[in-house]
Amino acid sequence: MTTALYRRYRPEAFGEMIGQSQVTEPLMTALRGDRVGHAYLFSGPRGCGKTTSARILARCLNCAEGPTDTPCGSCESCVELGRGGGGSLDVVEIDAASHNGVDDARDLRERAVFAPARDRFKIFILDEAHMVTPQGFNALLKLVEEPPDHVKFIFATTEPEKVIGTIRSRTHHYPFRLVPPAAMLSYVEELCASEGVRVETGVLPLVVRAGGGSPRDTLSLLDQLIAGSDVADGGVLVRYERAVALLGYTHGELLDDVVHALGARDAAAAFGAVDRVVQTGQDPRRFVDDLLERLRDLIIIAATGEGAAAVLRGVSDEELQNYTRQAEAFGASRLSRTADVVIAALDEMTGATSPRLQLELMVARVLTAADGPVPAPAEGPVAPAAAAPVPSAAPVAAPNAEESQGASPASPVDMHSDPASGPEPEPEPEPSPPSGPLTTEVVREHWDAVLARLEGISRSSWLIVLGARVAEFTGDVLTLAFTSNADIAKFKQRTAGAGPSEDLRQAIVAVLGVRVKYLANLDDDGSGPGGGPGGPAPSPPAPGPTATPAGRAPHGSPRSEAGTAPAAAAPVTDWAVAPIPRDVPSAPREGPAVGSSPGASLGQFAVDDDPEDARAAVRTETLTPAREGDVLPREDTAPTPDDDRDEDPELDTDVRASDAPVPPVVAPRLSAPEPRAASRPSGRDGVQRYGEAVVRQVLGATFVREEPYEAPTRFS
Repeated sequence: MTTALYRRYRPEAFGEMIGQSQVTEPLMTALRGDRVGHAYLFSGPRGCGKTTSARILARCLNCAEGPTDTPCGSCESCVELGRGGGGSLDVVEIDAASHNGVDDARDLRERAVFAPARDRFKIFILDEAHMVTPQGFNALLKLVEEPPDHVKFIFATTEPEKVIGTIRSRTHHYPFRLVPPAAMLSYVEELCASEGVRVETGVLPLVVRAGGGSPRDTLSLLDQLIAGSDVADGGVLVRYERAVALLGYTHGELLDDVVHALGARDAAAAFGAVDRVVQTGQDPRRFVDDLLERLRDLIIIAATGEGAAAVLRGVSDEELQNYTRQAEAFGASRLSRTADVVIAALDEMTGATSPRLQLELMVARVLTAADGPVPAPAEGPVAPAAAAPVPSAAPVAAPNAEESQGASPASPVDMHSDPASGPEPEPEPEPSPPSGPLTTEVVREHWDAVLARLEGISRSSWLIVLGARVAEFTGDVLTLAFTSNADIAKFKQRTAGAGPSEDLRQAIVAVLGVRVKYLANLDDDGSGPGGGPGGPAPSPPAPGPTATPAGRAPHGSPRSEAGTAPAAAAPVTDWAVAPIPRDVPSAPREGPAVGSSPGASLGQFAVDDDPEDARAAVRTETLTPAREGDVLPREDTAPTPDDDRDEDPELDTDVRASDAPVPPVVAPRLSAPEPRAASRPSGRDGVQRYGEAVVRQVLGATFVREEPYEAPTRFS
């Protein structure tokens, strides 16, 4: 029967401690200067030497040649407190986990009164001191604060924060730390050499890694491997395969296969290695942890090159060459991205019900990861920020059709052209803020660029501001003239600090470099962006029945005889833009003469922005009561250019019955809406109908009859 390694190699002096110089050197200095305190608090992770250091301190204090920083090892006190000693009567070790109450504290106080039996000091070592209850600490408080001259206290704990502050403030606190891997690796190599144990390459790094920096845990694992290894050639040989199987780590060959497969993007080999991990019963989380450790080594090699041997201690030259080839297959940037994917998968596997699925998904993500950012598709919508700014000012009417047909073919924007059919146009340079003072003329000159920038910021805000013109710019106040009160109301709307006005302000800052304030007025002098006195006036819409909703000319641009829009006034979209009538007429007018176009009187009514609503608003409708199967006649108004006729001749007999022209109905004035309401009598059922003419005009529908609504049931 043998003694455990951590007991056989327990240090007996501060000079034998490894990795705890922050504790041993101050204590040795205090011992040499005879400045020893009455109470000490040793804290740190488990197995890092707290209790061992407490025993060494007791040996140094009670040594026959002491107090000294190096015990002699031959006196009775040193022998009794050594590795094979049975303990000293004057050094009391108390397990605070089982002696943590008030009664135990009272017993300790009674024992502390008596002088030491033989040695210089009576020393109390309280292991696991954090287990003492607050009542027990309070019972010890007076004794710890003012102990007798022959009493010393040493508290050892892994959780110093649980020691009450009144006790902790009366002690000298020394924090212990985990031993670094390099120091631990050198220590276990020396230990194996002294024990006559041979180990294969790669065994000791696994032992140090499994020990986690704790000397006691590391020696326990090494002791287990030595005990389970066979005797070969007159000595114990610890094999790598047995160490891997016992410690639960992934075999190096399997890691090499996985890394080579991922580096070469060989999906078959990668998923085959994953299947081997599962079939051998290995924990998928441990495999991912080992893979992450290997990727860390490869990243270090890719970053440091030949200097990696100084960082990766315990790795042979042959393994370093293998790691170097793997790092070159990946590349530094791809190694970093792969490590990010692996560490994310490691986090997701915590508590996962299907670790194998998570592992396979991780391998798939690593295999499909590209070396760089994924390029954007050639087709599809382009983000406004990435697209080149397109001037979107209101088109100006061409003088005649010949000029329109003779315009440059490159000026209109063809919205139906294939972007892949030819080279893309080069993006226009970003406009620079104008130099010199900003005047109204300067703002008007740059207004097209402002609208282009606004279109990239917000399409809806651009549609609202498109019909406005710059009236005046004074100081930092910009006066805009809108064509309708509806546009002014929409321009002033703000939601959570954003809205059309703020979007336009951002566009002005980007183009003109100035932050403005607004005055929004109704336009009485002109319309259109950039317009104003002295500017080109928009042409009136061409009258006649040839204009249809699908072929309406843009605002201010009459269609040419050839049926195509002028090249200089080509819109940026396929939308048909119609002139918007004003909300408030400058002066009341009489109704149009007989035979005149009904659209000529639209400007005197307050209508919405939709021209269809404008036409429907000037009509009156009288509906007769409907009977079962009756068909109501259409409105008795003169045909307008946008009237939709039913294709069924039976439904239009009332309209075509007379060839004589029917004069248009004169719409009531805006200031007298009461006669308009009275012109819509209710039917026999007492239902007052409003807006049916608008619905039929927009949808091209004909009212037939009303039917009662029956709610559907589960059996209908």
